[in-house]
Amino acid sequence: MRCVTSVRDRHETSWPERARDIADTVLFPAADAVDAAGEIPPGHFEALAAEGFYGLAARDDGPDMSELSEIVETLCGACLSTAFTWMQHAGVVMSLANTTNDGLKNKYFDGLVDGSIRAGVAFAGAIPRPPKLYARRDDTGYVLDGSAPFVTGWGIIDVVQLSARDEFDDSIVHAVVPARAASGLTVEPLSLIAANASSTVRLRFEGVVVDDASVASVVSDAQFQAGQLYGSWINGCMAMGIARRCIQQMEELGVDVDDYRSLHADARARFDDALAGRYDMFRARAEASELAVRTAAALVAATGSSALVGHGTAERLMREATFTLVAASRPEMKSALLEGLSGEQRR
Repeated sequence: MRCVTSVRDRHETSWPERARDIADTVLFPAADAVDAAGEIPPGHFEALAAEGFYGLAARDDGPDMSELSEIVETLCGACLSTAFTWMQHAGVVMSLANTTNDGLKNKYFDGLVDGSIRAGVAFAGAIPRPPKLYARRDDTGYVLDGSAPFVTGWGIIDVVQLSARDEFDDSIVHAVVPARAASGLTVEPLSLIAANASSTVRLRFEGVVVDDASVASVVSDAQFQAGQLYGSWINGCMAMGIARRCIQQMEELGVDVDDYRSLHADARARFDDALAGRYDMFRARAEASELAVRTAAALVAATGSSALVGHGTAERLMREATFTLVAASRPEMKSALLEGLSGEQRR
């Protein structure tokens, strides 16, 4: 665990301005090298912590929703590996901000907010039907069996929130535990098409014991599903951020990008409508990923033959755009994507 000190008075600049500063001076200049090496420099996370980005979900002076979308887009467009790892942290901050387990909150919350403790999440095992990760109640807590398919930041994060579905009453158990080896836990590294430096793994559980002291909450399935809407909105910012970076890179190459900027603005408006319940979130997610792929393809064409060389900016962004087609996806998003990519919507 790390000690973090702010580098300046945070009241000097807005949250989006701070994000752009980190993106332009720290993340994007190193993004191709990070992609090639498969490792994120610790200084990336230290810069985010020093400017308060690890505690955004719990700050009274934090960004509003429009600022938050700009922040996530900016960081994802600068270095997806770094941003994708950092994004998981907010879920644990929000979980402990609302927990009634005072002992667990006192143990981790302050460190999570200042970034001296870094966290990841393992939601994916609880989402599908049937679930991949089950929780069985015993006398002192829960026993977990199954798998969490994608857990980002293993070896980088200090704690992970495990989410499992109770095999008897269908409730969702959220527990925050140290992100390290445990009896009955198997860790399988995954090689990803993009953001591979995020150190994403699959966790397999065989009788892993989680005591009540580690349980942040037990919620109904309806409560759990309601929280997924916001998560989908945040995940959609990955695709929007990659599209934004592709547009910026094309502009630097002298391409007329007015039409692309208009498409980006339209997609952002639909995302905001989806969060407000005026548009389908899965369709908004699909449209954002399709836009990311289209802008990345345009950047490859504008860049020319050098885009065929591995780990260059255009080639990396093309892979990252592809990543958004399936990362944190749902069946409804898949259907909307297949419909959109087939051209059916435009007939």
